[in-house]
Amino acid sequence: MEAKFVEILDSTLRDGEQTNGVSFLPHEKLLIARMLLRDLNVDRIEVGSARVSDGEREAVSMICRYARQAGLSDRVEVLGFVDGCKSADWIADCGCQTMNLLAKGSLKHCRHQLGKTPEAHISDIRETVSYAQKRGISVNLYLEDWSNGMKDSPEYVYQLMDQLVGTGIRRFMLPDTLGIMNPLQVIEYFRKMLKRYPDTHFDFHAHNDYDLAVSNSLAAVLSGARGLHVTVNGLGERCGNAPLSSVQVILKDQFHALTNIREDRLNDISHIVESYSGIAIAPNQPIIGDNVFTQVAGVHADGDSKNRLYQNDLVPERFGRRREYALGKTSGKANIAKNLEELGLVLTPEQQRRVTERITELGDKKEIVTQEDLPYIVNDVLKHDAPEDRVKLVSYVVSTAYGLKPGANIKVEINGRQYEASATGDGQYDAFVKSLRYIYKKYLGRTFPILQNYAVTIPPGGRTDALVQTVITWNDNGRLLRTRGLDADQTEAAIKATFKMLNIVESSLA
Repeated sequence: MEAKFVEILDSTLRDGEQTNGVSFLPHEKLLIARMLLRDLNVDRIEVGSARVSDGEREAVSMICRYARQAGLSDRVEVLGFVDGCKSADWIADCGCQTMNLLAKGSLKHCRHQLGKTPEAHISDIRETVSYAQKRGISVNLYLEDWSNGMKDSPEYVYQLMDQLVGTGIRRFMLPDTLGIMNPLQVIEYFRKMLKRYPDTHFDFHAHNDYDLAVSNSLAAVLSGARGLHVTVNGLGERCGNAPLSSVQVILKDQFHALTNIREDRLNDISHIVESYSGIAIAPNQPIIGDNVFTQVAGVHADGDSKNRLYQNDLVPERFGRRREYALGKTSGKANIAKNLEELGLVLTPEQQRRVTERITELGDKKEIVTQEDLPYIVNDVLKHDAPEDRVKLVSYVVSTAYGLKPGANIKVEINGRQYEASATGDGQYDAFVKSLRYIYKKYLGRTFPILQNYAVTIPPGGRTDALVQTVITWNDNGRLLRTRGLDADQTEAAIKATFKMLNIVESSLA
């Protein structure tokens, strides 16, 4: 059987922005839109709603200008309303060529929200569609609350469709607006729609209130939907929409459907949206979570070495990532062997056993152990003479005062030579790092690693606020390093993590 092609519309910049607390700046919307179209190769993007605000007009205009220059204008869409000429004029003035018109897909919404008869609403829709088309705007139609419409008033849905199918509307978009459906209902309702309107292009727009958005989206494809609506990271009203990453991999792996999505960019767009939205990705979120390619149990790491016994088609390299092996009380010798191998450390079986025991002991205390901690643990356990630190903090002063930027004065020793510098920053630690960057650039002629992620927590399971734990991820010319510092003072903990990283870098250069 020929593989089915499924069109993907991403609504992160419209429905995704309706997530509580999320508001994208115009330049953020532009950067996300460019990534979605150019890097991820999404078929269509819905980038805003007409007549919302001046900021929305600026963002939509910027995106449409970019799309026009890139020859992608037909892939940018804006939500419009049944308001005669107002939405169509707003959309046209922004340079957009496609309006996704929001109509009422249930009798209850038509009567109680609009206070109109079906005939009056249909007349208003036809008027808006006709005007938009005269302005050169292509129209797709949302049937808002379609799921309740099919459940409670299917005759109203059919009346609407009968009157609108011949008006030049390109796509009819069927939303489960309140997220009430299950896959069996999706199949039933879609088959009824396609039986009556077999040549019509239907999209499905899922919401996740019952955690069924992905399942319902797949049921829609199985039943004849030609397009699916998704958002990056599943952003959206209430419980969100169907996540782009999950929908993509299940379509490809479970149903062998075709899309235009470039999977190796899914991780990149997810973290950009995470940063701009302020909504964190859960560590166990499939495909894009921090933990999904990390083996914790030692038996799994052992199986990975024996013909990939604990791996499936979701290999991390497919998404531009790599598999990791966690260090903790359940990791066992196989996980530790994998990490030692990556670091180029060779131990005897007895030495490896003792290191395993120490890591298990730390795990019992709920301490985080990273791969970068491993050489220090090895040195400590095996009672080797600890290698002389190549980078040492001789002295430092950090300060903050009302009305002034925080500052830092530092003296460090690098490979036997001392250097001094001072700087101001957005915080005490930022000033400290800027001082280090200055030293590395001026005196050593080298690029300082880029700080990629910074997390401060009370040690897991702790019942006191006496200590804070700082875990920092660095990018050293493409190599990721994650180091940890523990101290009563947050800045001091961050400084400890920083000097761990610098010594790892210097050791690799020796």
